[in-house]
Amino acid sequence: MSRIKRGKATRKRHKKLLKQTKGFWGQRSNVFRRAKETLLRAMAFAFKGRKLKKRDMRSLFITRISAAAKDNGTSYSSFMHGLKEAKVKLNRKMLSQLAIFEPQAFGQLVQLTKK
Repeated sequence: MSRIKRGKATRKRHKKLLKQTKGFWGQRSNVFRRAKETLLRAMAFAFKGRKLKKRDMRSLFITRISAAAKDNGTSYSSFMHGLKEAKVKLNRKMLSQLAIFEPQAFGQLVQLTKK
């Protein structure tokens, strides 16, 4: 069997990783060992961030709906309970969009929940 030195494969792998770390500070962008450590950490933070983003957006939607409900003279909890009783199937994202861009339509929903 002939010997395989793997130089091309290693260089390709290193270049691929260093391309991903472009823009990182100092050795973290151009020294393979430091770059690999930093990239692994960055990927872990990115994964965590994608999960936290969902939590943060839900919280934002609830805050917006609550503010709009208060403007229409009701609380968030009573508004949501009224929607459930009226069998309105709108999620929090859609409700917050209505509250921002269609205040009259949101007001009609509030009136529907007060009945």
